[in-house]
Amino acid sequence: MSSAEAEAFKAREHDNWMSVAAGWHRRDELLRRGGAPVSEWMLARAGIREGHQVLDIASGTGEPAISAARLVGDRGSVIGTDLVEEMLVFARDKAQRAGLDNIEFLCNDGETLQFTAERFDAVTIRWGLMFMPEPDACLSRVHRLMKPGARISIACWSAPEKNPFISLLMQTLGKYMELPKPPPGTPGLFAFADPERLRSVIESAGFLDVELQEMEIDFIELDSGRAYWEAMSDMAAPVMQFVNQMDSATRSWFIDDVITSADALKEDGVLRLRGTPWVASAVK
Repeated sequence: MSSAEAEAFKAREHDNWMSVAAGWHRRDELLRRGGAPVSEWMLARAGIREGHQVLDIASGTGEPAISAARLVGDRGSVIGTDLVEEMLVFARDKAQRAGLDNIEFLCNDGETLQFTAERFDAVTIRWGLMFMPEPDACLSRVHRLMKPGARISIACWSAPEKNPFISLLMQTLGKYMELPKPPPGTPGLFAFADPERLRSVIESAGFLDVELQEMEIDFIELDSGRAYWEAMSDMAAPVMQFVNQMDSATRSWFIDDVITSADALKEDGVLRLRGTPWVASAVK
């Protein structure tokens, strides 16, 4: 991908995620609950403790940066970054309401971060690296920003078929339009579905002792197909960019199809849809 293509991609991603920032805020509890096992794993593997200086990249509306701020206490600090200022507005509000004054959120491109070398004791990147056109540039820069012996933890989604929380929506969408079939490694939700690519990018940046684990979580738990559609239409920027291209009649048919398909998966009155990320940790 050329530099011009990368910048154009980032601009599209910025606009897509900006369009769902308010939706992420509305679904904050659903996202927090669904992502909690991943955040807990990442914070533990990053070795975050009291007094640490922590960098969280792709913070979105605040996690796991806010949880990290609770761990580092008054003697530590956390910087959370994201490409989308509209997401960070909600992150700052959450931190303020939680009474945390050891955290700040900055609108920054994860591939071009400008901080002092060897500043951070730990770095976390939850569901952000996969959207970067040059993830190797991000990790190489991050490596320089970390203290010797500091740890990094990362989460990226595994293969589509292992993530029904989003593949249900995408499979249904494929019945109504021709979806792009990007080559493996193209930035997007499943850019690191292949764990060996993730391992390679981490090791190429200079990190050691890479640990990789596939984690299954109940990412979405709701009471109906309609609730699922309403939640995903609030959150799923990569899919909604295509849904928003539909005419009103097609969109209505599509929504009905999503709701029916999701309702068919309910068990004991509850819709649980799995998410399966690769989680990784490494040391400088």
